Amino acid sequence: MREMEAEKAAMAAPQQQGEPRLQKVMVAVDESECSRYALEWALRNLAPTLAPPLLLLHVQPLVPVGYVSAASFGAPLGTVPVAPELIKSMQDQQRQLTQALLNKAKAICEGHGVPVETFVEVGDAKEVVCETAEKKKVDLLILGSHSRGPIERLFLGSVSNYCVHHCKCPVVVVKKQG
Repeated sequence: MREMEAEKAAMAAPQQQGEPRLQKVMVAVDESECSRYALEWALRNLAPTLAPPLLLLHVQPLVPVGYVSAASFGAPLGTVPVAPELIKSMQDQQRQLTQALLNKAKAICEGHGVPVETFVEVGDAKEVVCETAEKKKVDLLILGSHSRGPIERLFLGSVSNYCVHHCKCPVVVVKKQG
């Protein structure tokens, strides 16, 4: 039901003499199924009205920069230093995972004939998504909903909820049915 309402709203925007209705649309992507669904929803419903390129943003979590909790290693309270090689290895692995994710998202877009521009930022996803949307002067932000329950949202937060309340542009949260 909500998806149908979002589709109607997207198509109801006035179009001026052949110009695309949406100049800059950004989809925040991660490794989740709901993120992929949101991207595919955007391509299905908005592709004909988009001004290329579609912007794809992935936010990498911060990698520990020198110390981790000793409890991670079964030690009592406190922190222990992390070897620079381990940090570099973690960062390299994160870069590889991010590149694979963006390559997959690009392939999906190319399959719909939609050119893309990708961005990778590092930090707290909810804040970075809003900051990037503002910096890029995005007209519409699209993200997927993880469908977390109230307890999970309490502890993990909700990127989509934060963006709905803090982004300066319209935000479409796409929830996969079922």
